[in-house]
Amino acid sequence: MIFARRHWLFHALVTTAFWGVWGALIELPEKAGFPPTLGYATWALTMVPCALWVLRANGWRFERDTRSWASGLLIGLTGAGGQLLLFEALRMGPAFLVFPIVSLYPVLTIVLSVAWLGERARRREWLGIGLALPAIALLSYLPPSDEGPRAADWLLLATLVFAAWGTQAAVLKRAESYMTPQGIFFYMAFGGLLLVPPAVAMTDFARPIEWGWRGPWLAAAIHLLNSLGALTLVYALRDGKAIVVVPMTALAPVLTIVLSLALYERVPAAPPALGMVLAAAALYWMAD
Repeated sequence: MIFARRHWLFHALVTTAFWGVWGALIELPEKAGFPPTLGYATWALTMVPCALWVLRANGWRFERDTRSWASGLLIGLTGAGGQLLLFEALRMGPAFLVFPIVSLYPVLTIVLSVAWLGERARRREWLGIGLALPAIALLSYLPPSDEGPRAADWLLLATLVFAAWGTQAAVLKRAESYMTPQGIFFYMAFGGLLLVPPAVAMTDFARPIEWGWRGPWLAAAIHLLNSLGALTLVYALRDGKAIVVVPMTALAPVLTIVLSLALYERVPAAPPALGMVLAAAALYWMAD
């Protein structure tokens, strides 16, 4: 009975774990010479077997009405489109400024969840949320580099990613009231596939590209973790509050930093280290 009431927590923690491992490993194919734009295309393809798996378990049934199509594609395109915009923002501006802006998308989700969805949280959950938001910003910290912004548009793009990802979770939670998780994930996968051509078009094929096992094949294995995390996020939002689930899953960089320390012997700077402490406290208060 207790486990049944905590389905959302199980799925949220699985999402956090999968995304944390994904974040620690994703640079491997990129360092081998497989560009992130093609990595996006690979990720979109890994969404397909996950979608087929859940659809098969649901008897191949999913919503086909106009409202479901509109909601599902909005969810899929805001998530996938935000990823493509992030690539462009990082190309035009410094990562140490882009990531802190983008990482605070749970703030918008919380605002929409309270104002639009009418969600409410207990006092200890609000405490956890209050700790999670600065933790997310600190965890996304990157030391400044000599590379400055190449165009003022990077700030607009980073803000659009913030808006897209913050809106996606609220719309997803709203859609749970009239769509099955299987249907939602089908449209998420479909939306991701729609943006594969633009991702390929953004790729610089003049540079050497790794087409061996360290390229698309390794990327597929790693991006499958991202896709499975997206799937469990749908189930977490079905049973849990968006104002709690989204900040919790946004703490995945904690695991990324720990794994990076073990795999690459990187010692986190002071801001991410403080973020990890705040994240641990936030998880404790939100998961009770």
